[in-house]
Amino acid sequence: MFQSFEEFLATSSVQIPLISFIVNLLLTAILSLILSRIYVIYGISLSNRSLFGRNFLLITMTTMLIISIVKSSLALSLGLVGALSIIRFRAAIKEPEELAYLFLAIGIGLGFGANQGLITVIAFIVIATILIIMKLFFYKTYENQNLHLTVSCQNPQKTGVDEIVKILRKHCSEVNLRRLDENAEMFEGSFLVVFINFEQLYETKNALQQLDDTLKFSFLDDKGIY
Repeated sequence: MFQSFEEFLATSSVQIPLISFIVNLLLTAILSLILSRIYVIYGISLSNRSLFGRNFLLITMTTMLIISIVKSSLALSLGLVGALSIIRFRAAIKEPEELAYLFLAIGIGLGFGANQGLITVIAFIVIATILIIMKLFFYKTYENQNLHLTVSCQNPQKTGVDEIVKILRKHCSEVNLRRLDENAEMFEGSFLVVFINFEQLYETKNALQQLDDTLKFSFLDDKGIY
């Protein structure tokens, strides 16, 4: 009754059922793969969604493993606090959607790690259904855009956004401005554009260079132009 704190920590461990752990781990992997496909197909972020979605499997399974081990021992749970104080995560999250999907991936791992599989599956189905419905019926989609174009300029007084948009409208089949960051020293614009062939891309590149040779721009392939 009067055991020391060290004895309490040493004896407060619970054996993890192996079959239950394997089942939860497999279900975690399946849901993470489904989440990855949902993000790739229905996501709207400008980054490479296919590459970013590959991280979900590792994140969910690692989270599930940590929670499963930690919950079996009070000593391990206290040690985890010290371990996390040492580790520093530096992820370049540029859009809120990426962070939202990461939280959902972590939530899946937490749910199965806490052995709350049924609640986790139900919550995932509801959330995924809402995401798909909102994407199909409430968000405007751009199915024809095949490239993400980012243009940055260090001298906004010399070259304005309007001039860049005029060039893009002249040489691109479709143009949609998705994001614009501007201050007194620089501006950066992100566009969704359509090129029917490589010649349009080449003409656009030359026209932007002739407008201002200090412009920096990058093309991110989404579907391909060949």
